[in-house]
Amino acid sequence: MAPLEPWEKYMVNIEAFSKDVHGQKSCVDCHGGTQSDDKETAHQGLIHRPSEGENSVCKECHPNVQQHYVNSLHYTQQGYFTTMYARSVPENHDALQQAFDNHCAKCHTTCGDCHVSTPISAGGGLFDGHLFKRTPPMTRSCTACHGSRVGDEYMGKHEGIPGDVHFRQGRMNCIDCHSGSSLHGDPAQCTSCHPGSKDTAAMPPADHRYAGFQSPSCESCHAASLTGPDAPKMHTQHGTKLSCQVCHSVTYTSCDGCHVAISEKTGNPFFETQGTYLTFFIGRNPNPTFVRPYEYVPVRHIPIAPTSYQFYGANLLPNFNALPTWAYATPHNIQRLTPQATTCNACHGNPEIFLTADKVKPEELEANLPVIVESIPPLLEQNP
Repeated sequence: MAPLEPWEKYMVNIEAFSKDVHGQKSCVDCHGGTQSDDKETAHQGLIHRPSEGENSVCKECHPNVQQHYVNSLHYTQQGYFTTMYARSVPENHDALQQAFDNHCAKCHTTCGDCHVSTPISAGGGLFDGHLFKRTPPMTRSCTACHGSRVGDEYMGKHEGIPGDVHFRQGRMNCIDCHSGSSLHGDPAQCTSCHPGSKDTAAMPPADHRYAGFQSPSCESCHAASLTGPDAPKMHTQHGTKLSCQVCHSVTYTSCDGCHVAISEKTGNPFFETQGTYLTFFIGRNPNPTFVRPYEYVPVRHIPIAPTSYQFYGANLLPNFNALPTWAYATPHNIQRLTPQATTCNACHGNPEIFLTADKVKPEELEANLPVIVESIPPLLEQNP
């Protein structure tokens, strides 16, 4: 995404906006301040982000969305706390909260960050003269935040690695799979999987992106590829033993050793990673569930280290080994044909693509015992 000039970020298209339903309100109705021709007077009490928090102005007209959005992962960023706290102890939570506030909190989004402007963490700036977009523009919103992994993989920005087939051939936007209801944090209903049931109980708010129902799932659109007379033989043979990405993903990004601190020169928070590189490894599913029952999944190295938060205190992650550093991954670079799916023995008997102990740093072996593949599937005598 190209950077915008300052005037492009903040100029309101009065003519177009006044015809929009949101333009029927005055500026002060949402942003506060004082109606005045004097700049200093007008900006007194200004609310920069009126869609922020439980008192968002959006709830006046969109109460059904606002009710659930305040529990969504986009807003709460609960996934950070779930993983940080699992590796820590309660007495360290205050220090981790400080680190989160300085380095992570800016990534949380409001309604306006998706429907009016680029999120602040990605540079900010109105999409189109303050006009509201029902469908967030992918590169100005979705991949502006989720760019270094999801965006680059999905759009094929790694040299020699094609973009996701859904992007290249289907020209699909993020929301074609990630619907508004899932982004807004609407609780999943039991009836979404059991339409004939009278039980309307809802799942609790997610505490991690892989918590709860798998939505979207590949099967939502490709059900015929799993069952029925036309289903490929490999699909019926492997069933739910493999996640779809095991066979249909290609090389993706992994990172090492993220560390956060406050700059002595500028006083600003910053982070550094020790390395970023391309990988493709198949590991064991560390947490098989009813909706994600797979035995094998792609795994990606995440940039956590025992000393990631040491700027804020010593030994803040005493239970570092409680979670793997090679984690369940769902790369956004799906291909119909991949190197590991060319023949049976491209996987069977091929140690190169499995996360075996020799590929894991010695200091991370204990943490990754749940995902390390101890015995790879044996070589087959022939490819049927």
